[in-house]
Amino acid sequence: MRTDSSPGSLPAREHLPAAGAGTPVLDVVVPVYNEEKDLGPCVRRLHEHLNRTFPYAFRITVADNASTDGTPQVAAGLAADLPAVRSVRLEQKGRGRALRTVWSASDAPVLAYMDVDLSTDLNALLPLVAPLISGHSDLAIGSRLARSSRVVRGAKREFISRTYNLILRGSLQARFSDAQCGFKAIRRDVAQVLLPLVEDTGWFFDTEMLVLAERAGCRIHEVPVDWIDDPDSTVHIVRTATEDLKGVWRVGKALATGSLPLDRLGRPFGDDPRDRELNGVPQGLARQLVGFCVVGALSTLFYLLLYSGFRHFAGSQFANALALLVSAVANTAANRRLTFGVRGRGGAVRHQAQGLVVFGIGLALTSGSLAALSAASADPDHSTELAVLIAANLAATVLRFLLFRAWVFPDAEPTAPARKPLLPEPGPQESRLSESRSPESRMPESRLPESRLPETHRPEPHLPDPYRTWSDATVRLQPVRHADTDHSRDAR
Repeated sequence: MRTDSSPGSLPAREHLPAAGAGTPVLDVVVPVYNEEKDLGPCVRRLHEHLNRTFPYAFRITVADNASTDGTPQVAAGLAADLPAVRSVRLEQKGRGRALRTVWSASDAPVLAYMDVDLSTDLNALLPLVAPLISGHSDLAIGSRLARSSRVVRGAKREFISRTYNLILRGSLQARFSDAQCGFKAIRRDVAQVLLPLVEDTGWFFDTEMLVLAERAGCRIHEVPVDWIDDPDSTVHIVRTATEDLKGVWRVGKALATGSLPLDRLGRPFGDDPRDRELNGVPQGLARQLVGFCVVGALSTLFYLLLYSGFRHFAGSQFANALALLVSAVANTAANRRLTFGVRGRGGAVRHQAQGLVVFGIGLALTSGSLAALSAASADPDHSTELAVLIAANLAATVLRFLLFRAWVFPDAEPTAPARKPLLPEPGPQESRLSESRSPESRMPESRLPESRLPETHRPEPHLPDPYRTWSDATVRLQPVRHADTDHSRDAR
């Protein structure tokens, strides 16, 4: 997985101001591959729905993934016949590649996509993008697994979908309910930061983006949808499931080793009381306590199992020391990663050395407890030994947490990084050069040269001009069009 990306911090959420006109507020991408039969009815139905119900300017982008049939001609005809419809041709297959290419180059503040079969009821489109426009959420997904969703599909696809989402919850600790529903939206400013970290170019693109967004602290809004399975779908279920499982392994490994720079994506909310600095209230204390208790409970169980095993061939003192040593190394490694959020291998040896000092203190407490028990009873039974060790370990656990927090990991508390602009401000010399150029050769200030983009994420060279713009300014929304009256809607 790539680790050389430096995307900068996530932007603070803000309501997009509703004023002005011109630039579309919403850009809906329809990725297609050999869909000459369904493309025309899909785009016309989507365009009619948006023109009738969506209160702001919009754009529909057909992203052709190297189709070999008449799909490019159909897409070009739709772009010529319907206003606010564009066609983009990519010479390589991959839904993820198409979405990343178009989203990276779009100038709309809200980006969405949907499958060409329109299995999802379009009435969910406005509830999908509304939280992004208001600034409440960063991403939004349609969920077929929500309780209020109404879904019609076969038992095979139902089983595969639910199994896949259970795998995500168990392996990647995902909290969203439906990763593969072809009905999603994201704010453009968030996409500019997240997309350079997403490696997959196929069907796993959605899952990888959602997992990284969730780990980076983004808020994901879920919309229950009405969904009807397309019996003529060309998706190869077995091959797609296999590629998805490979992606789960790759992302899980990257998260476990800390090779993803998610710690640099902290969001500067500014208005969230949970992120305010309060005198006398250490940040992250509650989360660290919960993580430490979970790790401590598992470590205690691991320690008791080891002690019981070692006790069969060794004395109580030797079995206690050996079990405590092994469990202490595992405990320090788990607390380092899970409780205090320290990623990577830097400082791991020092942390383990300090953890062994803490282990020595715990060993003194537990060994002293066993010595006191032996002095009180010549031949104590095994259950009594375990009870004494549990009590001694509870006391050692409290002391271990205080030492971990104050001595071993003193700088591990999460802090919000300073917000950095995604694009550098032009210097005085660059401004003078820009003013001296002719209008024909002058590049707009909002345009980011392709040489500044990561090599794997540059737009396709043949994209139309509206898709070569990376505007750093927040685009203002267009109010409801005066033509959208009840009379004109009936006339349609």
